[in-house]
Amino acid sequence: MPKLKILALVSIPALCLFQYMIWFYAPVEATMGPVQKIFYLHLPLAWWAFVSFLVVFVASAGYLIRPRPSLDALAGAAAEIGVVFSGLVLITGSIWGRAAWNVWWTWDPRLTTTLVMWFVYSGYLLLRASPLGGERRAQVCAVLGVVAFLDVPLVFYSARLWRSVHPAVFGSQGGGLEPEMWHTVVAGMVAVGLFWLCLLLARHSQARTAGRLDALRARYLENETSRG
Repeated sequence: MPKLKILALVSIPALCLFQYMIWFYAPVEATMGPVQKIFYLHLPLAWWAFVSFLVVFVASAGYLIRPRPSLDALAGAAAEIGVVFSGLVLITGSIWGRAAWNVWWTWDPRLTTTLVMWFVYSGYLLLRASPLGGERRAQVCAVLGVVAFLDVPLVFYSARLWRSVHPAVFGSQGGGLEPEMWHTVVAGMVAVGLFWLCLLLARHSQARTAGRLDALRARYLENETSRG
């Protein structure tokens, strides 16, 4: 895939530049010190996890309207990336929380709804790996892919709906970030986004190839059975 190769060649220097900006360009936060720099990875992972689950929702809804294997494969690929990214969000958030709150975990609304979201989409992936028939499994997964998205806006607005200790990044005063910090945030969003797109295209291509192989295998077995 030429597009995938180009994206990979672009994303590698982008990620390297992002790391340079984290450690050498962005200033050290006065209160938390160097541990605050985990924020620059934590935030892009969270946002692109949300985008992953939005892709699952759109592809699943599209499959229910017009069943196409490519849409089912796209939903599965996006869900895999979303589960990995949201899992990393929970891990980096716990590390950050240990330094900020002196605990690895607290049942804060934002943390709790994120954990629920991770479990829901992990269950979605388990359903995709179930022994259900191909078309039947795709239909059930599409329904779950639509319903599961209900938790994503809840995660985003949880800190506003309920009392939360989770810091508000996007506030009226810019979240208290210096310009260099905002530059690093933007660089992280772009670099992680390019990496996310590489993963999505690669996994989508692999899933479509696997689907074609399964269809050929099923056709071969059907022909062998009819001959027997």
